[in-house]
Amino acid sequence: MNTNINSQYINLENARIHYLETGPTNSVSVLLLHGASFSAQTWQEIGTLELLAMTGYRAVAVDIPGYGRSKRTSVSSLSFLLELLNILKLNFPVLVSPSMSGSYSLPFVINHRDKLAGFVAVATVGIQRFQNQLEGIKLPTLAIWGSNDRIVPLAQADLLVKLMPNSQKVILTDAGHACYMKETEVFHKHLIKFIESCRSE
Repeated sequence: MNTNINSQYINLENARIHYLETGPTNSVSVLLLHGASFSAQTWQEIGTLELLAMTGYRAVAVDIPGYGRSKRTSVSSLSFLLELLNILKLNFPVLVSPSMSGSYSLPFVINHRDKLAGFVAVATVGIQRFQNQLEGIKLPTLAIWGSNDRIVPLAQADLLVKLMPNSQKVILTDAGHACYMKETEVFHKHLIKFIESCRSE
């Protein structure tokens, strides 16, 4: 089983974009974005990339433009994810989107949900802003929040579940905004279970 985590770059509109990749390339893929205080490296540090690879998935964690080791780019957030999927040949990935990466993931879910197998919203910002366009989208979705989130209220998780009929909510007790940092093991358990459910859809 290949659990080596490879640090790689692609060029997107003349900007170098950094990502970490592991797991079998011909398997179900998981694309991990990150919050404002974090980077692709975070998913390596807390063991998410290794766990996904060991479970048989292809895992890609990308540094959003202007964060981590990725340069800023003039590409729109929507085009960025679209081009990333094409270049890396990510076929129907499960998209994991914490916090501020909602500005990338939500427009993508609205416009290109047919390119995704599932969506994991981790205290994702922007739900209210996009609620009209999100309403009725049947993409399998997991809303996962920390019970003590002071940045994106739990009401946003409820709103997402109300808007998207094929969604479920998980609250991690005693965890804050970056709930995967405090309750990593429980977060991983729910993530793997959700990815498995997307495969059987």
